[in-house]
Amino acid sequence: MNFVLVPLHTDTLETSSYSDNTTFYVYAAFFNVLLTYGMETAFFRFFSKSEEKQKVFSTAMISLTVTAVLFLSVVLIFNQQLAELVNLNQNYFNLLIGVLVLDTIVAIPFAYLRATGRPIKFAAVKMVNILTVVVLNFFFLWAIPKYSIGFPNYDSNDLVKYIFIANLVASGVTFLLLSPYFFKTKLQFSKAIFKQLLNYGLPIMVAGLAYVINENFDKWLLPDVLGKDINGAYSGCYKIAVFMTIFIQAFRLGAEPFFFNHAKEKNAKETYARIMKYFVIFGSAMLIFIIAYLDVFKSLIVRDESYWGAIDIVPIVLLANLCLGIYFNLAIWYKLTDKTRYGMYLSLLGATITIVFNVVMIEKIGFIAAAWATLLAYGIMMIVSYVLGQKFYPVPYSLKSILGYLLFAIMLSIIALNTNANYYINTMLVLVFLGLVVFLEKNEIKQLLKR
Repeated sequence: MNFVLVPLHTDTLETSSYSDNTTFYVYAAFFNVLLTYGMETAFFRFFSKSEEKQKVFSTAMISLTVTAVLFLSVVLIFNQQLAELVNLNQNYFNLLIGVLVLDTIVAIPFAYLRATGRPIKFAAVKMVNILTVVVLNFFFLWAIPKYSIGFPNYDSNDLVKYIFIANLVASGVTFLLLSPYFFKTKLQFSKAIFKQLLNYGLPIMVAGLAYVINENFDKWLLPDVLGKDINGAYSGCYKIAVFMTIFIQAFRLGAEPFFFNHAKEKNAKETYARIMKYFVIFGSAMLIFIIAYLDVFKSLIVRDESYWGAIDIVPIVLLANLCLGIYFNLAIWYKLTDKTRYGMYLSLLGATITIVFNVVMIEKIGFIAAAWATLLAYGIMMIVSYVLGQKFYPVPYSLKSILGYLLFAIMLSIIALNTNANYYINTMLVLVFLGLVVFLEKNEIKQLLKR
């Protein structure tokens, strides 16, 4: 979706309007974490080990639905005041609330599909959501202006509004597709299970809020310090890291329920260690590949040259996201040992680094400080999580291999950045990394292929 929509948005929106689009989704991310209050991860934990699985599912679904409706009621009463509080156009704010409520209500049905090993249905519903967003975006931002299609009250001066409308419609369609779960399931609410879910989930919520700060504080601060145009360019170039983000998101969707479901297996820790190694290999290969062909990706994804002033952030953001992915992989130790408060502490540590570094350094060195803050925060979180994890839930990670691949990938990436986009040299760098992986891992790769 990002790959298709970022070129459309950066072609049709000024950098200041793209900044508004970014701000909308910053608030969406923040309120999404607040409204789900860690219930999704808590559901995975207790669903995997409970004998009353349907009761866990029903309790979690009812709790999120009730709190979402209560949230909507409060917002309707104090609509104007809340819109002013978050400094959003009231129309944008109302669209945001609609998206948030619908997405919150379907969070547990989506989690249920993942926990019960039904990736086809999960992916099908997600694809319908994505296609709805993409089709409506092209209809509103491209087809209507290009072919002069008549549309009631169409405002060509406020195109960003239609991005949010497309998202609301897609969330509504998703809700309709998953609504049968509200009728097929025997609704039963267990106070005891709810208390367990809440105790486990609240530290996850705090960690999630801190994660949102890590990811979005820069995009919230930049408009005030450097202006909307700079923030728009920064946010547009940030999207070039979309491939790393997709890789990490795909990994998280499959890994979280997998880790919980396999926790009781005799060789679980060895399995987690192997997963980590190959995660780092794939992530490192992606880092080198994107940097080697950065000019190509830049032209494909962010075609408007007015955005390219912030292109230097891309290698830093890519590495930061890879560190984040490793951190997510490591995070299994505090989730499996029910020490979720440590996840909260780690995320608060990262948020503190992000806030302090951005506030101090953006005025001194500009928007590049925001990228460095992200890398610094995720890098330190990754290291501290590894140290704590080895104390509370030691996993035999192949540290020598992981660090070797990661550092070699960083070295090759630095070389690729200094070849003046010489694709012959950069292609050789990518092949050197892949060749090293095949040479060192050939025996294990053969075993995996035989399985």
